[in-house]
Amino acid sequence: MAIITVGIDLAKNIFAVHGIHAAGKPELVRPSVSRAKLLDLLASLPPCLIGMEACSGAHHWARQLQKLGHTVRIIAPKFVAPYRLSGKRGKNDAADAAAICEAVSRPHMRFVPIKNEEQQGQLMVHRARQGYIEQRTATINRIRGLYSELGIVMPLKAATVRQQGHQHLEALPGWARTVITDLLDEVQHLDTRIAQYDRHIASMARQHSQAQQLMQLGGIGETTASALISTIGNGHDFANGRQLSAWLGLVPGQYSSGGKSRLGRITKTGDRYLRSLLTLGARAVLAAAMRKTEAGGYDKQDSISRWARSVAERRGYWKAVIAIAAKNARLCWAVLSKGEHFKLPT
Repeated sequence: MAIITVGIDLAKNIFAVHGIHAAGKPELVRPSVSRAKLLDLLASLPPCLIGMEACSGAHHWARQLQKLGHTVRIIAPKFVAPYRLSGKRGKNDAADAAAICEAVSRPHMRFVPIKNEEQQGQLMVHRARQGYIEQRTATINRIRGLYSELGIVMPLKAATVRQQGHQHLEALPGWARTVITDLLDEVQHLDTRIAQYDRHIASMARQHSQAQQLMQLGGIGETTASALISTIGNGHDFANGRQLSAWLGLVPGQYSSGGKSRLGRITKTGDRYLRSLLTLGARAVLAAAMRKTEAGGYDKQDSISRWARSVAERRGYWKAVIAIAAKNARLCWAVLSKGEHFKLPT
């Protein structure tokens, strides 16, 4: 009987493979398959559904298996855990492969969008830039900490630390001056590198027509537009805009029972980087709406600004920010999935 579903537990060198036929019985159980032999094993199978957990190398293997004619699905590890066989004690690669095989066959399972090499390359630019930003923040905090050891307390503002850091250098003892001078040079080097990656992201956004469409939305800039396209592509992996918002963690968690609906805080699942970009853009949208109100009154605002202002007045600042971010996510999904141009609000 032909194998219809396969689960693969990915690893560095040794993989576990579990396949079942139409009756649901295990037909292919290989707890130890070397990296060099994995493609040969799967190439010998007829086209089937293959599942694997989202991890390092998952998108590469998904592309390779798609070339062989298989249908590939990538699953978040937290969705696989409930399907591990309860009769087996402990966790091992074979049990993980069986759980993946079971999870991928579920009709309502949610999957991770498979990225092509171009998308992964663009995301590398975003990840590298974010890493440099974190390094810069850590270096600035290290400078503040070292100065405080010598009785010089600086504020949190990064620009002030740069300025005062150079001003106090002459008053430092020899080795302390050497260390802090090197740290200040490192901050300047990171500033240059981050500016370079900002130009890379701007270039990617200019060269992509869909990014130009997304940037017409308020709160969506070059960084957010490029990151969205690199992460979700055309958005066809999501049934609607709200599903994308939920995937990003921009909807409230539900704690409903007995016919009573209880909504809590936002779930904060999904991609933290995308969620933070959309949230920062939403803060800019709300700030612009406030300025329009102060400058020209209610009649001078567009429909989105009026809505954002009303939500802030009714529900508070932060709930309005998250509501704007969720709305932007839905609008972005509509532009990407349907190929329609965004109509500017009036």
